[in-house]
Amino acid sequence: MSRIGRSPVPLPKNVTLKVEKGNRIVVSGPKGTLEQSIHPALAVTQEDGHVLVTRPTDSRDHRAQHGLARSLIANMVTGVTTGFTRRLEVHGVGYRAEKQGNNLVLQVGKSHPVVITPDGQGVAFEVDRDGRGFVISGVDKCEVGQLAAVVRKERPPEPYKGKGIRYAGETVKIKAGKSGKGAKGR
Repeated sequence: MSRIGRSPVPLPKNVTLKVEKGNRIVVSGPKGTLEQSIHPALAVTQEDGHVLVTRPTDSRDHRAQHGLARSLIANMVTGVTTGFTRRLEVHGVGYRAEKQGNNLVLQVGKSHPVVITPDGQGVAFEVDRDGRGFVISGVDKCEVGQLAAVVRKERPPEPYKGKGIRYAGETVKIKAGKSGKGAKGR
């Protein structure tokens, strides 16, 4: 059996999980409610504060869906209890980020400011005082990650000076350039 699929998902006291028609999973908690459809052949049961996902056969498709469904349910439970965050940094002279209402406004070397609007439910921005870093937070892991990728794509780090938007802790490999000066990671 799948190691990921067979491990139970602990369900905290303040979280409720319902299985609706067509294997639609609804998880509610202190931070909100999330819904997800999983493969109709899989069975989801609750026992002693844990959620178990079982599959009917050992076919390749059922094995793949088994681990996926368990991971999706675990991410939903984590999202409605603690939430997810993604930290990004802005590097470059004159590059900065600021928050206007619910929107994120970026000055990243373009002729106009770039306005990013959060589309998803419960997705929010927090910007540092100096405007060099910001955090995207929300209950849905997929929405937070997708929005972080969209923001980074506005000005990805360039390889000669490292200017641009990058994930916190991301190392940009710097190229030497024409003068042949030393290349060090920043």
